Amino acid sequence: MIDRDMVASFPQKDFRLKQESSYNRASVSPKDSVGWFNNKDNNTNDSHENFIRIEENNGRKEWVLMDHKGVGAIVRTWMPFRSTKKVNTNSIIKIYLDGATEPTLQGNMLNLLNGTGLIPFPLAHKSLRSAVSFFPIPYAKSCKITVTERPFFYQFTYREYPEGTNVKTFTMDDFHKAKDQIKQVCETLIAPENTSEGTTVMLKETVNSKEEKSIVLPKGTAAVRALSLKLGNYQDSLITRSIILKMEFDGKETVWCPIGDFFGSGIGLNPFQGWYRTVSEDGTMSCRWVMPYQKSAKISVLNLSNQPVDVELNTVTGDWKWDENSMYFNAAWRGQNPVPTRPFSDWNYVTLKGRGVYVGDALTIMNPVEKWWGEGDEKIWVDGEDFPSIFGTGTEDYYGYSWGGMSTDFYEHPFHAQPYSHKYNKLNRKTIIGERNTKGYSTETRTRSLDVMPFSSSLQLDMEVWSWNDCDMAYGVGVYWYGDATTTSNRVPDEKGVMSAH
Repeated sequence: MIDRDMVASFPQKDFRLKQESSYNRASVSPKDSVGWFNNKDNNTNDSHENFIRIEENNGRKEWVLMDHKGVGAIVRTWMPFRSTKKVNTNSIIKIYLDGATEPTLQGNMLNLLNGTGLIPFPLAHKSLRSAVSFFPIPYAKSCKITVTERPFFYQFTYREYPEGTNVKTFTMDDFHKAKDQIKQVCETLIAPENTSEGTTVMLKETVNSKEEKSIVLPKGTAAVRALSLKLGNYQDSLITRSIILKMEFDGKETVWCPIGDFFGSGIGLNPFQGWYRTVSEDGTMSCRWVMPYQKSAKISVLNLSNQPVDVELNTVTGDWKWDENSMYFNAAWRGQNPVPTRPFSDWNYVTLKGRGVYVGDALTIMNPVEKWWGEGDEKIWVDGEDFPSIFGTGTEDYYGYSWGGMSTDFYEHPFHAQPYSHKYNKLNRKTIIGERNTKGYSTETRTRSLDVMPFSSSLQLDMEVWSWNDCDMAYGVGVYWYGDATTTSNRVPDEKGVMSAH
């Protein structure tokens, strides 16, 4: 989980990321536009069946939410509060591994997974009105998850390994033996450090309007291990959309992304702390993605604004041993303004062709109305499959929170955050708990570690545009992935789009 080098290589033990969720079972095919965009992604009475089945154990009902036969590992769980204010539940979640008749792990459905119970923060945490866990639960043969009360919304994301892969099944004995390691991982995730060992290359200059300035990194096989960028000022919040970060590795441009979307800040300077990226209050934006190359690398800053900008760019390059699984870091941007909310539609983040690993994204939207905009489900298709590996339950659920109409507040976690929402960020927190307003800008971001998404031939990530209002929104997203030199995307540099997507 805390080895960034591993994320930069295609997994030695290949797997596919899958998900069980309470998505509406009427969603069968994009050809059926009504069923495909059905928004009833929960279970609120006995007629709803957005789960697998109901079983009876010892005379008591259990709702089955996941039933995977094969080798795998749970790597992310998400469950929301049943209402905006109801934190408590009596439902017991039970995790049965390898066909056992008794659960290997069980506990209160929310407390077990929100960082207040057995699994410590930040491996599990209480997000905005949600319980989210990234604690890995591996199994050699099968995994069945049940709850003792009718489920509401849910997501269980897991790795599916090829048959025969050697995986040691989770046990409570091993959990207790790993206490010190778990503590060390938690401390590392909360306080990530930027690498200082290596060769430092800096740029500190004024970049004029429509000008580009570059630095060349040491030649030979190496990897960028730390990168930071700081502007002279952020008084114009749109400056984070107008300054573009560009990178070339071995002669190919793999990164073209506005800095706000690259570092997760969105529009303006919105501080937050993540595992891969930090946006500091002093204006320093830093990232810890490992970016390998074989021969050469160049990093550039392009100023698309109408004003000169003071830029300070720092990089640290260290050793890397290139092999057949090494990949290039990529980041791209897509923006659209306007984005009509009717008819309902899927908005494509990115489509990739070739081999690679998808590792994260940052979505910034402009909502012109007060009603909630984020009901749309993520749909992620891998390697030409007939139905998405990942079919979610809402944009806010994908980014790790819930009840979006009331959750207009800052939150941060090593793997996801809401750096800005409505008018609130880390420096301006929400004080009126019951306030409902999502009008204006919002930025959500999610990065991946154990829940990275490998693909051998293709990956397509779509997000439903699903607002409660018929209106025109604006969307902008930064997407991050690793890929081979021959891996391609449908994203190209879009200077015109950057300037029109505000």
